[in-house]
Amino acid sequence: MTELDNALADIAQVRHYTTALINTIDPADWFRMPAGGVTHVAWQVGHIAMAQYRLCLERVRGVRPEDEALISSEFLKQFGRDSVPDPDPAKYPTPAEILAVFHRVHDQLRREATSFAEIDLAGPIHPPHRICKTKLDCLFWSSKHEMLHAGQIGLLRRLLGAAPLW
Repeated sequence: MTELDNALADIAQVRHYTTALINTIDPADWFRMPAGGVTHVAWQVGHIAMAQYRLCLERVRGVRPEDEALISSEFLKQFGRDSVPDPDPAKYPTPAEILAVFHRVHDQLRREATSFAEIDLAGPIHPPHRICKTKLDCLFWSSKHEMLHAGQIGLLRRLLGAAPLW
C-alpha cells in the first residue's frame, strides 16, 4: 500500500466509527448541551464536515467554484475553528441538513481520491496549517482530527444518558 492508500484507509475507518456513533443519537438531542458543557452534537458533526473539506479538498486540490454547492461558505464559517457552539437550533441548519453536508463532503472526497495519486502530495499547502506542512499531512491529519471529535461525540452521548458502545 502507498502512503496515499494508508491515509485514505484511515479516513474511511474513522468515518465508519464516527457514523456509527452519530446514528445512535436522536436528532432531537443534537443541540442539547449537557450541564457544564461547551458543545453539542450538531456543532461536532458540522465541524468534522468543514474540516474534512478544508483539509482533504481545499488544501489538496484547491477551491473550486462548484464547492459552494458541496459546502456553503456560510456552513464553513458557522462550523469553523473560531466558531462557538450555540444551543439554539434556530441558528443552525437542521440535523438532517448538517448530516447531508457531512456525507456529501466525504462522498466527494472518495470520488476525487482516485485522482490524488496525480497530485504532488509532498507539495506545500495553501492556506497554511499549524500542524500540516504537505498535502499528504492534511490527509493523515483529517482522520486524526475526526477521531478527536468522534471522542467528543461519544462523551456527549454518555452525558446525554446513553449507554457506552463497545
